[in-house]
Amino acid sequence: MALIVGFLFGLLGMGYAMYGKKVEEYEFLIFGVLLMAYSYFIPGILWQTIIGCALLAAPFVIKRF
Repeated sequence: MALIVGFLFGLLGMGYAMYGKKVEEYEFLIFGVLLMAYSYFIPGILWQTIIGCALLAAPFVIKRF
């Protein structure tokens, strides 16, 4: 199950990175790379999900404030 969660957030991170590179919004590029890499360092499914959701929301929060 952790493999599926890591794959899902990695796929979303790849989308963020591609979007950030295309429109030159570096927040999305940075958080996309973080989404692709963080699952290698976090062992539990719960923590992978919590951190992944936080990294998904982070560019929008940064742009808002």
